[in-house]
Amino acid sequence: MPKMKTKSGAAKRFKVRASGGIKRGQAFKRHILTKKTTKVKRHLRGVTEVCAADQKMVRSMLPYA
Repeated sequence: MPKMKTKSGAAKRFKVRASGGIKRGQAFKRHILTKKTTKVKRHLRGVTEVCAADQKMVRSMLPYA
């Protein structure tokens, strides 16, 4: 069997933690920021966990992670 390929777009967006969870960046912080409050922008900083419904799909895109 040939090696499975990692989806390069997914590799740029997701990282697998040592505990097995998958971390991702927050959405809605790229543009149109003037109408968003400072509090909203502050809470969009950092990373968050991929939800349980999407974890199986993300893991299939990262076969060696």
